[in-house]
Amino acid sequence: MFSLNIDKETALELVHPVMAKHLHELVEKNRAYLSEWLPWVNKTKSIEDYQSFINQALHDYADDKKMVCVIKYQEELVGVCGFNSINPMLKKVEIGYWLASEYQGRGIITNVCQKLIEIAFNHYNMDKVQISAAEENHKSRAVCERLGMKLEGIITNAENVDGKIVNHAIYGLNRKNN
Repeated sequence: MFSLNIDKETALELVHPVMAKHLHELVEKNRAYLSEWLPWVNKTKSIEDYQSFINQALHDYADDKKMVCVIKYQEELVGVCGFNSINPMLKKVEIGYWLASEYQGRGIITNVCQKLIEIAFNHYNMDKVQISAAEENHKSRAVCERLGMKLEGIITNAENVDGKIVNHAIYGLNRKNN
């Protein structure tokens, strides 16, 4: 199984079917917070939903389409981060992430994303890394800014999050500017 240490306390591990129960429990604990920004939260209610998600993520990883990892902090599963899409034709990846609310403010997501940017440029040989964040999700947008990403624009009516239409702020980082 793919595993990568980010620092002394943080690691990424490729999702695995045995993690379904832990993911389900973590999302249940953070459901109210996560459902404000992520449309999939209210559609995933059972361990089977997470097993299905993990199986699809592993197939997509094998096909070089995605890379979905859990974030472990002090050996506890605390969130998910990875490449929501890997597009070799455009030489671009898109990073997606979420973190349990009690672990925010510790630099975990920023450090993990920094490592994913290195992987995108050095392992996958991509020219661009992109992150889409809800326009009003100021914490997520601050992560992009700490990473040195540039706001490329706002896409209106980008996503329906449980009946609420949200705009997306699109941030990009190009290899030549990194």
